Amino acid sequence: MLRPFDSLPRRGRGPLWRDPAARALVFQVLLLIGLASVIGLLVHNTLQNLDARGINTGFDFLDNRAGFSISQTLISYDGNSTYGRTFVIGLLNTLLVSALGIVAATIIGFTVGIARLSPNYLLAKLATVYVELFRNIPLLLQILFWYIAVIRSMPSPRQSLSLGDMVFLNGRGLFVPAPEPQTGFWFSVAALLAGSVAAMLMARYNRQRQSRTGRRLPMGWIIPALVLGLPVMVFLVSGSPLQWDVPALKGFNFSGGLTVLPELLALWIALSIYTAAFIAEIVRSGIQSVPKGQTEAARALSLPPRLTMNQVIIPQAMRVIIPQMTSQYLNLIKNSSLATAIGYPDLVAVFAGTTLNQVGQSVEIMAMTMAVYLVLSLLVSLLMNIYNARTALRER
Repeated sequence: MLRPFDSLPRRGRGPLWRDPAARALVFQVLLLIGLASVIGLLVHNTLQNLDARGINTGFDFLDNRAGFSISQTLISYDGNSTYGRTFVIGLLNTLLVSALGIVAATIIGFTVGIARLSPNYLLAKLATVYVELFRNIPLLLQILFWYIAVIRSMPSPRQSLSLGDMVFLNGRGLFVPAPEPQTGFWFSVAALLAGSVAAMLMARYNRQRQSRTGRRLPMGWIIPALVLGLPVMVFLVSGSPLQWDVPALKGFNFSGGLTVLPELLALWIALSIYTAAFIAEIVRSGIQSVPKGQTEAARALSLPPRLTMNQVIIPQAMRVIIPQMTSQYLNLIKNSSLATAIGYPDLVAVFAGTTLNQVGQSVEIMAMTMAVYLVLSLLVSLLMNIYNARTALRER
């Protein structure tokens, strides 16, 4: 016996061009073919034009002798070094100023962002002036200001500004003591790593213990004891195996110690202050996005303001802060390429500047330079997205 719906005619699949999924697949394939054709045409025309003008192509030039000096090198470099080594040196200098800028900008930005919400009228207004001043002046002008008007205007080495007869600042840079590890110092380094791992495990255990029993361990002194106290104790027990090479004035300049070039100092200050102004607004907006009921509940539980900020407000605000802060980190890394304006030997100045002028293979050099910034940006985005995923809210 037939049921009522069995007698109805079945609707066929219909022509393939009426299927939305099939049409979408065809359009995507056509788009990929068109994009690959355009890229292939550009590469073919570029190679033909370079060959017609007698310009060599390829990356064999990386093995040739560079023959020019670089003011700051984190690895060994001399007149016989290759262009490939200049690429590595420029990359390391870019990573150095980017890492220093990210750390300093984060600390300054969080401090100013929280200060903007302070009940202290003067402190809040000073933080507002800072944000409105530094984020509305072009970064290049700030770099030139710190380099020309501030650091290069410092006194000569003989009239250097000193701090405790160990740190000296003048127009030629910042001179600080250089550490010289002795035998047995690496035991202190191992203790620092072990203490850091133990602190992370203790923090994780403390969170589990709090969710299970509602009680917390006094982590305010446990973490410093593990991260700082343990390495210091090992350092003292092993006989303090660390000496300092203090810079000393000899002739017309300082010798010994560690020298921070004025170009690096100016670029670091400008990048940190400029980016921190944007991070401060991100922090302010993130804190204000937390419902006020959270703060009122913390006050009802008699939590002190510092604990309320650290344990209640900031953890919730980070879910709003992290995605926006990722963009500022990427901007700082890319803005470091402005170092070429003051002669800091970063990747753009050393490789895309001096090396390009000597070799003339612009396509390969610019492609390598752009690839570096692309990889750095993708790596920072990946790390920040992993951290953001760990701090995101999860449905239960």
